[in-house]
Amino acid sequence: MDKTEIVDRLAAFPVLAEVPREQIEWVVERGELQKFPAGELFFKKGDPIDNLIMILEGRTAFRMVQNGQYKFLGQLKAGDISGALPYSRAQSASGEGIAEEDTLMYRLKKEHFHDLICQCQAFTEVLVHLMTDRVRDSTKRAQQNEKLMALGKISAGLAHELNNPAAAIVRSSELLQKHLGTVPDDFKKITTLKMTDEEVDFVNDLLYSKIEHGVNKAESLMERTTREDELTDWLEDNGFGDCYMLSETLAEYGFCANDLQSIADKVSPESFAPVLEWGESVLTTEKMVGEIKEASDRISKLVSSVKSYSHMDRAGDQEPTNVHVGIHNTLTILNHKLKKNNIKLVEILASDLPEIMAAPGELNQVWTNVIDNALDAMEGGGTLRITTQKIGENVNVEISDSGPGIPEEVQSRVFEPFFTTKDIGKGTGMGLEVVQRIVDAHKGTIKLSSTPGNTNFEFCFPVNTKG
Repeated sequence: MDKTEIVDRLAAFPVLAEVPREQIEWVVERGELQKFPAGELFFKKGDPIDNLIMILEGRTAFRMVQNGQYKFLGQLKAGDISGALPYSRAQSASGEGIAEEDTLMYRLKKEHFHDLICQCQAFTEVLVHLMTDRVRDSTKRAQQNEKLMALGKISAGLAHELNNPAAAIVRSSELLQKHLGTVPDDFKKITTLKMTDEEVDFVNDLLYSKIEHGVNKAESLMERTTREDELTDWLEDNGFGDCYMLSETLAEYGFCANDLQSIADKVSPESFAPVLEWGESVLTTEKMVGEIKEASDRISKLVSSVKSYSHMDRAGDQEPTNVHVGIHNTLTILNHKLKKNNIKLVEILASDLPEIMAAPGELNQVWTNVIDNALDAMEGGGTLRITTQKIGENVNVEISDSGPGIPEEVQSRVFEPFFTTKDIGKGTGMGLEVVQRIVDAHKGTIKLSSTPGNTNFEFCFPVNTKG
């Protein structure tokens, strides 16, 4: 590659777009082209930092060895500039650089920096800006080192938590697309009916009043299942056969047997089935859109919680929070895991539970970590029990599982950073430490009791106190 081509390559770097060509030519006249095959080191730990590096082709990585393992520090690709910079005080490399691909780089020795500063002002300004960015980033890392280290060590658990709502979005989107394919058929059936305006208005008003109220997240699974059974019995008694899915959707939106009877009393017998199928279709669409929105909100709240965790000096916004809503949102996100592990869910929820002042996204992280751990402990099946009650001026939440329990000798350590009872690769040891931090920030308390067959976490939060 001749020097004219090298100048052309450097002139195409985005950061050098405003640098006069003659200054780039000045640098090329004094530098040297070097090639490094993939896998070769181009500097080692302790080597002097005495070359400006400009990557023309390929990709490189910076890494260092910690505890016998490589730690990735950064990466350079074509168009990037690094290495020694004017006015930088860096003397020697703390890690090593390796070519991840066949790499072509152009180097300018540090001995030319004085002349560069004097003769190539625009080029120098670019390098000084790069150095300023480097210093600012380094200072920020130093100021937040402990926070970022802790955040990095819980990244595996966070990735899993984010994966759940992301998978829910994909799943609901696919189901919605499939469901919408049946809409023309339902529309055709409904348009052939001969219904009066009064009948249409009655059905519409009932249906959209249910949609307006939405799914009652605070309702226990037992209550909803009871209404599903009532709806199924009514439909079967009235000659509509196997209608489990229909009953499930209607029950979620608060329908009861009396609602079905009121529709049957209002519309003709031949209209009832198509009307109900159309209503179920509308509710199913609403449900899937709601699940996508809920999962999207969950991701947003998780990201918000991470931001709050990594910037502990910026308290998360607290607001009146319904504990039941957060718990049910978490159960919805983890519903696939309940089914996979064959878990029976028992909810004993206080109907008059007051709201507490809290950051909802952070509380959701508490419920997710504890419930997810409980589900992991019951891979072969078991019972998850959630109880809420108001005791004095506090809200108590108990989450218990019927798993094998936590050995008594380690119970006092479960909230320590990096401590985990899970197998290698299955736990970060940070989940319950994060739970402890969040509960402390809300001026709450946690109690743990565990015996084989019953592990119980009891949370107590003050009703009116901000964290």
